[in-house]
Amino acid sequence: MNELIKAYQHCENIIKEHSKTFYKAFMLLPSDKKKAVWAVYAFCRQVDDIVDEGDNPKEELHRFKECFADFLKGGLSSSDPMWLALQDVFKNYEMDIEAFHDMITGQEMDLYKKLYYTDEEVMTYSYHVASTVGLMLLPILAPNTKEMLRQDAIALGQAMQLTNILRDIGEDLARDRIYLPINRLEEAGYSVHDLQQHIVNKALISVWEDIAAKAERLYEQALSTIDLYPIHSRTPVKGAAYLYRAILGSIRKKHYSVFQTKHYVTNEEKQQIISQI
Repeated sequence: MNELIKAYQHCENIIKEHSKTFYKAFMLLPSDKKKAVWAVYAFCRQVDDIVDEGDNPKEELHRFKECFADFLKGGLSSSDPMWLALQDVFKNYEMDIEAFHDMITGQEMDLYKKLYYTDEEVMTYSYHVASTVGLMLLPILAPNTKEMLRQDAIALGQAMQLTNILRDIGEDLARDRIYLPINRLEEAGYSVHDLQQHIVNKALISVWEDIAAKAERLYEQALSTIDLYPIHSRTPVKGAAYLYRAILGSIRKKHYSVFQTKHYVTNEEKQQIISQI
């Protein structure tokens, strides 16, 4: 087995382990595009893991940025197979380099900023950590229409990140992070202390639902131009959007238990959603 095949298998194992939703959605792509998605996901995952789980995240992220700079100059300064797979992706597709830089910037924000006060701050963060992934994938999924799809790919990323924020309130709080806009909570009569006490009441639910409604509008925007994707990319993109949007319904069904419960869409529900696309 040659090194490139092994490198792509390494990337596939990463997405299979860490994001069953994305893995399931993008399994429907042609083989070459599917492998390219795995490599991009592995890149993003590595940055995310450095920030969330690294022993010395600032130093590790600095080294990662140096590796990426070397990579862009044509070098492979790391033995990590992800770089080999990504090199093949960059050779075969016109990748958006700025999106890769912006994604690293977004992850770096988590090292310096723990609290978000306004909708604008949350949307800027959501662009950097999630919309950028959509922009990285566009040259793979829709090479001929990527500029026309740019704004709606950004909308889909923001919708997904807002969904993450609404799902992971308790998990983020355990890391001393609050991504819900604090000004909005306080206007509704809900304090940071209430959040720390894991209080679920009408005030929290009202803010949660406002943000969920915004996410759902962004999902609709993103899907309004689905016909501009090549036929083989439409179902994976719709699948990813529908599977992620279904998380909001799961949280509602469980009475907004956002502090202790990890919400997800079951395999049975995933099959049902995919079959209806």
